[in-house]
Amino acid sequence: MRLIELFSRQATAVNVKAANKAQVIDKLVDLQVTHGNITDKAAYKKAIYAREEEFSTYVGNGIVVPHAKTDVVTRPSLALVRTAEPLLYNEDDDDKSDLFVMIAAPMNGSLHVDILARMMTLLADEGFVEKLRKAGSEEELLALIDQAEQANFGNKSFTEEKIGGNGYKVLAVTACPTGIAHTYMAAENLQKAGLTLGIPIKVETNGSDGAKNVLTKEEIAACEGIVIAADKNVEMDRFDGKPVVVTRVADGIHKPEELIKRVTEGKAPIYHSKSGGSAPEGSLGNQSFGSSIYKHLMNGVSHMLPFVVGGGILIALAFLFDNYAINPGTFGTNTFLAAVLKKIGEAAFGFMLPVLAGFIAMSIADRPGLAPGFVGGALASSGLSFKAIKALVELIQKGDPDGASAAMSSMSVSGGFLAALLAGFVAGYVVLLLKKATTWMPKAMDGIRPMLVYPLFGSLLVGLFMLLINPIMGALNTWIADLLNSMGGASKIVLGLVLGGMMSVDMGGPINKAAYLFGTGALSTANNEDPTGFMIMAAVMVGGMVPPIVIALSTTFFPKKWTVEERNNGFVNYIMGLCFISEGAIPYAAADPIRVIPSCMVGSAVAGGLSMAFGCTLRAPHGGVFVFPTVGEPLMYIVSLLVGSVVGALILSLLKKNKR
Repeated sequence: MRLIELFSRQATAVNVKAANKAQVIDKLVDLQVTHGNITDKAAYKKAIYAREEEFSTYVGNGIVVPHAKTDVVTRPSLALVRTAEPLLYNEDDDDKSDLFVMIAAPMNGSLHVDILARMMTLLADEGFVEKLRKAGSEEELLALIDQAEQANFGNKSFTEEKIGGNGYKVLAVTACPTGIAHTYMAAENLQKAGLTLGIPIKVETNGSDGAKNVLTKEEIAACEGIVIAADKNVEMDRFDGKPVVVTRVADGIHKPEELIKRVTEGKAPIYHSKSGGSAPEGSLGNQSFGSSIYKHLMNGVSHMLPFVVGGGILIALAFLFDNYAINPGTFGTNTFLAAVLKKIGEAAFGFMLPVLAGFIAMSIADRPGLAPGFVGGALASSGLSFKAIKALVELIQKGDPDGASAAMSSMSVSGGFLAALLAGFVAGYVVLLLKKATTWMPKAMDGIRPMLVYPLFGSLLVGLFMLLINPIMGALNTWIADLLNSMGGASKIVLGLVLGGMMSVDMGGPINKAAYLFGTGALSTANNEDPTGFMIMAAVMVGGMVPPIVIALSTTFFPKKWTVEERNNGFVNYIMGLCFISEGAIPYAAADPIRVIPSCMVGSAVAGGLSMAFGCTLRAPHGGVFVFPTVGEPLMYIVSLLVGSVVGALILSLLKKNKR
């Protein structure tokens, strides 16, 4: 089957008068119906609009390819419209369009993908497109298409070009540490780029609710290559022997076409699975040391966050439902409900450091690193040392077990977040060394090594290291806490300005995560006598809430600065900002980074600085407006958020130019 066979003179029209998207779609649908292959015109049009809502079918160079795959189409067909005057199909398109090709496809596997792939190959030729624009009649238009298809593909059917599986030429996997925004934005942009390039692509998302649109063995075997746009580890063994491009999730958002072309142009190196016995090559092996460290860290953070958020909010609720007047010294456990919430929250929060260390180690050394990492994280949390254990043994031998427990407790100072980070990396690389050191063992013992050798000797070596290093890490943690406590009002305001601003630099990226992790680390060591950590967490969260609200305010009160689509999506940013989801501002920052990012940074810095100046505290690591009842100085916290958001919105709106 060839493309020209799907066109007809009746379904082709030149010099059509249309002023907007709706009129073009109406005309194309009317032309499609002339093929006699659509059983329900209204249902087909509904399917076209449903596809448009997923993302625009504008492909650039004044070309739009609306399409739908639906059971009201009995056989495939194509309709073509060339408008008399170019029109703006979508408000945010970079130019007007005058060539429109509509695809109608039945529910028949990936037939629509095959049609689209060939059509986009032809339309990628700018000389051919220019001829289509100059054609004087419908017959001449169809003749040009026939000639171009013959020149490029001869009489070969586009169904014979199918790559295999479901026809996907390129596969991709996207993932970010939190699995909320970046994961899906990268997936959407890769799909858009595939449509623009005429390359069938399928994207698997490793989001917060698990892997979706999972790649099958058949698809992996048949594709030309895979793009991995991820800031955390994804399951890689399945790609053994295939060309693979591994990069950051941000590149999936900002450089999707470049990534796809690296696969289709044969520039993707072959990936060899570690578990397959081969050293990693190509894109994995070429990752910088810094990128590798960041990916391992983010793997630990992504697994740690649910414990931090769940446990932290439960602890915050305990203070909300408690009665301070009963006993200020035991605030948080003075009532039964408060005590229940706090104990459950502390149980969840207590896993934070072991989980962080365990999954960092697992990222480095695969599953064998998990147990030693957990052990190292637990020891980092406890602050246990050789000296403390020695004191314990001496007092027990003297018959003073109660004194032994007290002595060990007083001599154990947790190294906190930093010690757990160190434990995770040490555990991972210790297990890698053990793997290399035991390669001499007979192959028959391969099953024993991960079950006995790695957990036994890995846990022992990491444990000994942490007992040795814990006093140093504990002293470092104490020094940092003392430094924060010694800060005067002006210094704390500066800290709030810096942390708030960092939350807006990349909105969910490495700098944002660094500020957030600093906040959660400070929160984990804070208490009623020393609320500095609570103040830091408050400044961090309010800074992260500002960017989406800046966008929402600007699109609401300065509508001329934004396109219709941007204004329509702006309202959602009120919700995302109030829920502490900074990523809501990313599409706007990606479209206009020079104006959006600095404006949001200023607004976030103002909010963070004011929060510190007002002495606002926060006992929960997440939750946005839903945890405001647990905030200390809640009214001033709201003032901080409003002032920062308004300042950012005003700056942004002054910098933005009016849209046409």
